[in-house]
Amino acid sequence: MSIPSERMAELNIVLPDVARPVGSYLPARRVGDLVFVSGQLPLNGEKLVTGLVGGPVSLESAARAARTACANALAAAAQVAGGVDAIKGIVRVAVFVASADGFTEQAAVANGASDLLTEVFGDAGRHVRSAVGVALLPKNACVEVELIAQL
Repeated sequence: MSIPSERMAELNIVLPDVARPVGSYLPARRVGDLVFVSGQLPLNGEKLVTGLVGGPVSLESAARAARTACANALAAAAQVAGGVDAIKGIVRVAVFVASADGFTEQAAVANGASDLLTEVFGDAGRHVRSAVGVALLPKNACVEVELIAQL
């Protein structure tokens, strides 16, 4: 498989600018050969995907939002790592899904994030994962994604 930046170019995937934190924290921090990325929201420019999944937000829309949030997380990791090609692989992903009562497809929503990482990194993008339903997320976002990458 080609290097991540080449694969992204082939797939027409462009990492966004790193979102400014909405609180008192860093978007990402390197510790040894790991990069820990704070929870990232599905911001596409200034547009944020909001609402409860299984309510006003469909599963398909939420999976796309998880992909967007994951791209934001990958951008933060790449900034700290010195570029996406410095990332050897993805260790762990956590996806938080603002879920309407009775919604139980958090794992399907999280696949939006996981699929992006395997597209970019191949087998090195396969990771352990949590997909957690929550009542609300910051700024009323429908999903939030955090990850740990290995350099």
